[in-house]
Amino acid sequence: MKKYIGIAGLMLCAGFAFGQATIIPAKAQTKPVAIIGATIHTGNGQVIENGYISFEKGKITGIGNAIGMEFNSGNTNIINAKGKHVYPGFIASNTSLGLIEVESGARGTDDQGDVGEVNPHIRSIIAYNTDSKVIPTLRSNGVLMAQPTPAGGLVSGQSSVVVLDGWNWEDASYKNDIGIHINWPVVRTRGGFFGQSAAAPTSDPKEAQQKQISELESYLTVAKAYSELSKPAEFNARFDAMKGLYNGSKKLFIHVNTAKDIIMAVNLAKKFKMTTVIVGGTESYLVTDLLRDNQVPVILVETQTLPDRTEDDVYLPYKLPKLLQDGGVLYSLTGTGYWRQRNLPFEAGTAVTYGLTKEQALSMISLNTAKILGIDKTTGSLEIGKDATLFISDGDALDMLGNKVDLAFIQGRSISMDNLHKQLYKRYADKYELK
Repeated sequence: MKKYIGIAGLMLCAGFAFGQATIIPAKAQTKPVAIIGATIHTGNGQVIENGYISFEKGKITGIGNAIGMEFNSGNTNIINAKGKHVYPGFIASNTSLGLIEVESGARGTDDQGDVGEVNPHIRSIIAYNTDSKVIPTLRSNGVLMAQPTPAGGLVSGQSSVVVLDGWNWEDASYKNDIGIHINWPVVRTRGGFFGQSAAAPTSDPKEAQQKQISELESYLTVAKAYSELSKPAEFNARFDAMKGLYNGSKKLFIHVNTAKDIIMAVNLAKKFKMTTVIVGGTESYLVTDLLRDNQVPVILVETQTLPDRTEDDVYLPYKLPKLLQDGGVLYSLTGTGYWRQRNLPFEAGTAVTYGLTKEQALSMISLNTAKILGIDKTTGSLEIGKDATLFISDGDALDMLGNKVDLAFIQGRSISMDNLHKQLYKRYADKYELK
């Protein structure tokens, strides 16, 4: 990742660190907790009215209907959540959260990319900044886990999964180096003003794309050969980072949108027998049979946007989750950059208006995401034995009017719900004596 930080960058970073002085990472759970009386949304489609959920040492120990359940208040911290809702923590996938602090191009706060086109050895986890002032704003809306992801070039690097609480990246780390990200070569054309033709490109766009795809395939072939060597004559950090793609320990995240490119990308990954995830997939609804038959999931990038093509249904982005649901494709949802991630539950809620059930929309940003990231054995839904990563909301967490997070737990730790936005609100509310 980028190492250069100028004086302005140091000042910015220092300001961000000081901005978090009152938000302290939580300590490990020391006493059993039982939440009773709430409507519990498990994330796997089940809803428990008047339910209870208990957890100890960071793991869920019980869940079900609260009728007849008794807990010893001397040994257990009992939380009465009657009339409220309990959800599994939302997961923000494919995000620059913790890697970029200022999107306007302040170089000292941008660690998402690096120079060069092929960087599979770059690890986003070591650049993840737990002191980011953005992180607590996401937690306040129920987003408790994330996948900080590198960007740029042909092969961007490796992403990891973190929990949104910790003193440093080692504390926050949940599962490291889960996959490598590739930006699929696209046909690039140049347009002029008012529909006029611009200067002709130096080469045919389709030929340029095919050349890049051929170079990518050659690179994957050489990397595969390297992975099969028991003792390489010379260590290569880039090829070594690719080994997991060939032995199944890492996934290949291909950032691609058009149906034609998705088909080519899936076929190339099949050639090397790689476990593949499509990121973006704006035209994935046109190739659901291919995706379903090859068990290729899709991470959609926001619903609250416009379609790519002027001839498309203007509501197509809102309908995409339902179209993939009907097509039998595993799918999840993320936001653009880091600043839209705080709206993740509301983007999911929009999909409810266009065909999904509320529990399907919840799964889209919890259990489905956990499955795609390979962490569903321990998180993503509220089940006995899984992590107690969950939150309590006054109302419907997928609705802006209902999402009011009272308490949140990450692996049983009761985390701070404060953030810089709340601090600023209180500061000026006090100044102007607002109630």
